[in-house]
Amino acid sequence: MNVIAIMAKAPFPNKVKTRLNPPLSPFEASRLYHSFLLDKIEQVKCIDEARPFMAYTPESSESFFRSIIPPGFLLINQAGKDLGERLANVSHELFAMGAEKVVLLDSDTPNLPVDHIREGLSRLNEADVVLGPCEDGGYYLIGMRTFIPGIFSGIPWSTALVTEFTLKKVHELGLTVSMLPGWYDVDTEKDLRRLMRDLEFPFNNCFFCKNTHRLLSIMRI
Repeated sequence: MNVIAIMAKAPFPNKVKTRLNPPLSPFEASRLYHSFLLDKIEQVKCIDEARPFMAYTPESSESFFRSIIPPGFLLINQAGKDLGERLANVSHELFAMGAEKVVLLDSDTPNLPVDHIREGLSRLNEADVVLGPCEDGGYYLIGMRTFIPGIFSGIPWSTALVTEFTLKKVHELGLTVSMLPGWYDVDTEKDLRRLMRDLEFPFNNCFFCKNTHRLLSIMRI
């Protein structure tokens, strides 16, 4: 069994995309992130090679996520005090369910090419770890073919050093790693305006970004 799990937060105002306030209000930012989630679901549900999961937080938001996932998706709660613990706990639980490959996917890249995700799964045939780096120093994807307890510990989360420190951790553990093409996530006004420019062209990943595209077309930014 191969698994792709979207790491997601409930789209509550003042809890998501806070670096977009301004130009967006907290309510607009939450609506935008909701659209990101819907587009990420569209990316994942077309990948037949893996079972799709939504890994959600907080625990009290289960009913919301149950309302947006399509048939075939399963829910798993993100338990842990910080992102590192949540990533570790989600991956541990998925491997305990019998997964042979696990890909954990962010929810901040609504126009990520689906082929990047497919390639991540494929490269796990040869590499112990696959990373999809973001331009800001984080990553949009991490894949493993076994549970690796230490890979998420000691990482300076929410900094430009996340990928760098993760690679150091992989090498310290004596594991092999494969790097996917880079992409950008949408955290700041500059990122948002870049996304808007990219979505002006229908051939530029717009097919799997229809919810975000539709919302941005009616927002005044």
